[in-house]
Amino acid sequence: MKRRELIKLIGMAPLLKMGHVAEASTLYAKDPANEAAVHLLVYGATPGGVACAVRAAREGLKVLLVNPTEHLGGMFASGLGIMDTLYNGSRAPLYDEFRQSIYDYYRLKYGTDSPQYENSGPGISKTKYEAHVAEQLINVLLAAETNITIIKGFYPVSADKNNKHIKSIGFKMVDGQETMYKEAMIFADCSYEGDLLAIAGAAFRMGRESKNEFGEKYAGVIYSKDVEPGKAVNGLNKDEANLIRNLNLYRYKESGTLLMMPESTGEAHSAIQGFNLRSIITDDPGNRLLPAKPANYDPAYFKDNYTHKIEKLTLSRPNQKSSLNFPKMLGLQNKYVEGDWTERKKIIEQYRNEVTGLLYFRQNDLSLTAEVREHWRKYGLAKDEFTDNGYMPYELYVREARRMKGKIVFTEHDARLAKGLKRAPVHTDSIGVTEWFLDSHACTDQQVKGSKDEGEVMLKSETVPGQIPLATIFPSDIDNLIVPVCLSASHIGWGAIRLEPVWMEVGEVAGYVAAEAFNQGITPALVNPDELVKKLALNRFMISFFNDMEGREYSPWYPAVQYLGTKGFFGTYEAQPNKKLTKILAERWADHLQSWKQKGDWDANNQALKTAKAEETDGESLKAAEFVTMIEKALRLPNQLKAGLKKININDKSNITRGDAARLIFEAIAMVSNDSNLKK
Repeated sequence: MKRRELIKLIGMAPLLKMGHVAEASTLYAKDPANEAAVHLLVYGATPGGVACAVRAAREGLKVLLVNPTEHLGGMFASGLGIMDTLYNGSRAPLYDEFRQSIYDYYRLKYGTDSPQYENSGPGISKTKYEAHVAEQLINVLLAAETNITIIKGFYPVSADKNNKHIKSIGFKMVDGQETMYKEAMIFADCSYEGDLLAIAGAAFRMGRESKNEFGEKYAGVIYSKDVEPGKAVNGLNKDEANLIRNLNLYRYKESGTLLMMPESTGEAHSAIQGFNLRSIITDDPGNRLLPAKPANYDPAYFKDNYTHKIEKLTLSRPNQKSSLNFPKMLGLQNKYVEGDWTERKKIIEQYRNEVTGLLYFRQNDLSLTAEVREHWRKYGLAKDEFTDNGYMPYELYVREARRMKGKIVFTEHDARLAKGLKRAPVHTDSIGVTEWFLDSHACTDQQVKGSKDEGEVMLKSETVPGQIPLATIFPSDIDNLIVPVCLSASHIGWGAIRLEPVWMEVGEVAGYVAAEAFNQGITPALVNPDELVKKLALNRFMISFFNDMEGREYSPWYPAVQYLGTKGFFGTYEAQPNKKLTKILAERWADHLQSWKQKGDWDANNQALKTAKAEETDGESLKAAEFVTMIEKALRLPNQLKAGLKKININDKSNITRGDAARLIFEAIAMVSNDSNLKK
């Protein structure tokens, strides 16, 4: 019996890496007799937390999900109302499943031809929904998993650790004095605020890095203004600007350009970007509630601090709804994150009073014209939303809080074109894709002449889809903690991360990581990155963005192309799976495989540079049998891959496509990896 199997059999937890076995006492031990043991404790029932818990439960783990509020679903259930993504295709199994459940809900309840179904957005990237519907669907998703236990109304206040290993977390009731202590083998902080990671003592960032820390052009204190499309490209050449403009992503084509103003210093600053309360409004007379005068109402404040005019609000979500994207209330965001829940509730109340006070002023104050007052009286709070909370959201829209200091930091560079490439840098351990703009809402209310509020950045014309490295979700100082929401990123890099679809994908990956770690008896960070990436590819996660993937996610070549997209086999965002493979590209891919076989390192970015040149050169195509011979020689697999042709239904006498070539390479890599594992 192998040592690994023996250790597992006697219930010890091995730490296996490069042949090394650590002391079992340093890790969690499996105890089959203890059926009540929690394998994974997830804090924060945000969409990312829900995806983490559900995936882990479906993989057989016993999960405890703890949430500070009584309502699950984070911003899905607190007024966001829209999937903030620029990509309409599949992303990850649970994200896709939840998105489809929204469409199904409106189609089945109201009918295929109904405005409600149409306004949910089938066929477009920005799926729309009502808060109470999203909460209901989240509850259904969680209720289906018998391996998940849910505790509401508690937040973390203490941690019991053994060196770099969390043993238990102490929780306190948000609206009371009750405390509880919960043990688990693995912990995942999926909160927006990063409360558990902070309590556990993981290092984190708060605020904005200087321009010099990571060499980020838009870091630190910055003043900017928008320039119309075509007026400037901020250092991009014409080809690069056109590449970005023509990506298969919503809104890129009409994007303007950000102009950074000379008063920008690039110095580090403690203020993060501002929050708001996404209050839901409607103009439906039967569902509209005009707000009453709030406590401590001061009409002079609203008269002096806001402009008041006729401003038509677009109510494009199901049942004539939308959510307000104001007020900013800059200066409260850091206090909220750093405060306890008593302080946070006070700050939430300030936002509530600001929203209701502003609406009340516009609807009633006699200093405004009758026309303006009458216009604003068309809009009121939706009476069927947040019915147990005064028709106001349960949570603030926390756009940014603590950001864990992980093993790798996702920065601005990871979502901009890499030098010499027509794509962002390649990460061999990619677990997800960003495609939203690098952006930040205002951080302070400071301005210079002609600028927006300080800190506001919207890089629509410069951002490209980036890959999120696995190492960003692991702290460097705690062994059994995973952080898929407040993951390791710079402030500017965070702009591409901080969207619920991204968090759902990364959260689901965290669930897989927890399951793999538990099943192998190792710490999460020691899960084999390459095996995980293969698993994600086979389960059709989007871990590599390509311009020609949407709607083709269930093609037979999709997993292979996704996987090879993390290894430097593509130098652009064009996979072109149906295009005939040229001899020059086949030789390039074979050389890449041979280099990997010899060195044990993909050297992905350098290889992608070479691949990009080969992709630019046209040439003769080659037969599948010729390509097989080429790959067998590169990987020293004599006559072992020919059977793979039949396995994946490829005619050896036909000209091979890029997609089928990718499938063969995927099979060949698996053979080499399996052979290596057997030898170990």
